Amino acid sequence: MPPGRYDDFSINTIIGPNTSLAGNIESGGFTRIDGSIRGDVNAKGRVVIGERARMKSNVSGTAITIGGVVYGNVIASESLVILSTALVLGDIITRRIQADEGCLIHGKVMVCSDDASWTRALSEHRDAQGIKSALPVFAKTHGMN
Repeated sequence: MPPGRYDDFSINTIIGPNTSLAGNIESGGFTRIDGSIRGDVNAKGRVVIGERARMKSNVSGTAITIGGVVYGNVIASESLVILSTALVLGDIITRRIQADEGCLIHGKVMVCSDDASWTRALSEHRDAQGIKSALPVFAKTHGMN
């Protein structure tokens, strides 16, 4: 095993069932979510999103498993597993994907086989997000609302 790849088995962050959170989460390692989140999740390790989780979030991590509902984009630098109970409404960028029968995905899925395509996909995604976030300001300042 390469060093560092499987170091994050201790859970750093837990959002339990019946817990609601509004705000962004920056996690240094393994993150488990079983509650509701309205805000982005950026983990430097694994992310597990349980079957009862409901998220309006962009999610990033190394290896991500989704069993609940994610309304937002998902970026997994190593791998992504989407369980049969999952619903993903957003774009996906990863290096490997496993989608179980019965899961629902609505968005663009990009699986990058090499570093160059990974870098290009992330750059294009960030550019698109920057344009989307600038549109309301542009429309307001130019009387287009």
